[in-house]
Amino acid sequence: MKIKHLISFLFLCSFIFHSEAQLFTKERLLNNENFDKAPLSYGYFLGFNNYDFNIDYKTKVKDIQVLKSVGFNVGLIGNVRINDYFDIRLEPGLVISNRTLSFSDTYFDGLVFEEKDLKRELRSTYIHIPLLLKISTKRINNIKPFIVGGVSTAINLSSNEDNPDDNRKGNFRMTKNNLFYELGLGIDIYFTWFKFTPSLRGVFSLKDEHVPDFDPNSPWTKNIDQIQTRGFFLNFTFQ
Repeated sequence: MKIKHLISFLFLCSFIFHSEAQLFTKERLLNNENFDKAPLSYGYFLGFNNYDFNIDYKTKVKDIQVLKSVGFNVGLIGNVRINDYFDIRLEPGLVISNRTLSFSDTYFDGLVFEEKDLKRELRSTYIHIPLLLKISTKRINNIKPFIVGGVSTAINLSSNEDNPDDNRKGNFRMTKNNLFYELGLGIDIYFTWFKFTPSLRGVFSLKDEHVPDFDPNSPWTKNIDQIQTRGFFLNFTFQ
């Protein structure tokens, strides 16, 4: 699933529901008119992610290719209302992703290597906890667009940071704890019995995540300055 397809899907949702809201000459029946008046509200979300890496190098070399796949998100939402336009949200969840680092054979010049040495699969399962500020527009009939931003922390349950075996044993080691900043947008859609929210959010790491191999001349890590996660979430929230 390409990122551009995720973006297109979100804007399609926006277009469909915004089309209804164009009938300003008629007073529309408001669903869940007082839903956003509650000081506290709760919900859950399901969604998809597409994680990548941003890799900085110590010297100019052929880039390490990141082979990506679509992952899965699930979690809970706690929302604290400030006023009609501002909310604070806590969204603890489970994020499952899979990426593969593909190395050029130029990294192994002068060394004996096998084909399997050119790839390192990184499966990650994160406990992801964002603290976000949600800024909404005025409600238009039964929709309310918003933007959201904030910071998050994540614990990688699949981390092998303390593993005594590094790439010589096939293990590309990654740190256990990480910090991110997040920016996104979405649309609250009010139905008779619940509120449905599709949203798209970018996630950007603030820390170096790779653990260098024990050998300073390791072909896998010697030229890596830092590796940082970046990616997108497409979430569907029910409240």
